[in-house]
Amino acid sequence: MKVTEHIKYSNNKPSFSVEILPPLKGENIQDIFKALEPLMEIKPTFVDVTYHREEYEYKETKEGLWEKRIIRKRPGTVGICAALQNRFGVDAVPHVLCGGFTKEETENLLIDLHFLGIDNIVALRGDAVKSEIYFKPKKQGHRYANELVRQIDNQNQGIYLDNELLNTTKTNFCIGVAGYPEKHIESPNMDADIQFLKQKIDSGASYIITQLFYDNQKFYDFVEKCRAAGITTPIIPGIKPLSTKRQLNLIPYRFNVDIPIDLANDVIKAKTKEDVIEIGIEWMIEQSKDLYSKGFNLIHFYTMGKTDPICRLAKTIL
Repeated sequence: MKVTEHIKYSNNKPSFSVEILPPLKGENIQDIFKALEPLMEIKPTFVDVTYHREEYEYKETKEGLWEKRIIRKRPGTVGICAALQNRFGVDAVPHVLCGGFTKEETENLLIDLHFLGIDNIVALRGDAVKSEIYFKPKKQGHRYANELVRQIDNQNQGIYLDNELLNTTKTNFCIGVAGYPEKHIESPNMDADIQFLKQKIDSGASYIITQLFYDNQKFYDFVEKCRAAGITTPIIPGIKPLSTKRQLNLIPYRFNVDIPIDLANDVIKAKTKEDVIEIGIEWMIEQSKDLYSKGFNLIHFYTMGKTDPICRLAKTIL
């Protein structure tokens, strides 16, 4: 089922979706299955799977030269999505990135996804690798997410990179994109960020999943700005519970997200790790209750491999 159909059906009752990380290299798919099994009893509408592009390191050779080596820390997202759909019958949504892909590699990836019956995608630019200060696309790759969305949408219409291909098959991907209630860290201002988002929608995207936030009013303001800019597609709020004191500094730095003063003070005063986790879960529950009460009946949770808080929330308020 398409994500947009899930959103339509969620209008009748509160529901949720989750994002998971591929396991680290050397770990087994059973680790993901074990973590997700409790969630499957509560029936998430879909599970999206992040993609982690290859990284590089430079090692000195015996000759004194520096050799560039590719490091891949996590297994492929496509295989994990196929395994999840086969094991649980849940709609799996892979992240597809600009970073690390040429346009031809993207086309081949889309062909594989279509063949496997995966018809939902989250299209993202992706972050710069650790060896870069700013994002750099692969040669013959896309620089911006709206370009990637346009390629996927073209393939939905049977338009491939080689326009001489005959008897091409139209894909049928439902394309999601990222939205930033507190603006993308690289955007000059919020209004510009909304216009960049509209470019992605105009290129063929069908829904938006937001970056995490801890102040619901900032999400509501974001939705209002989107609607004023002519963006009418569904917007799914994204939430992640705080779980460590270190995240008070890390999350604002990495995601350009403010931590409300009440939440920050409670975490600072917490005496144990368990207290911090409890505070984070309670804040997430109250956030979710408020979002559901305002008619946002599908909430997306960033699990970072930890599904217990989401299980607790789901059992508490769904």
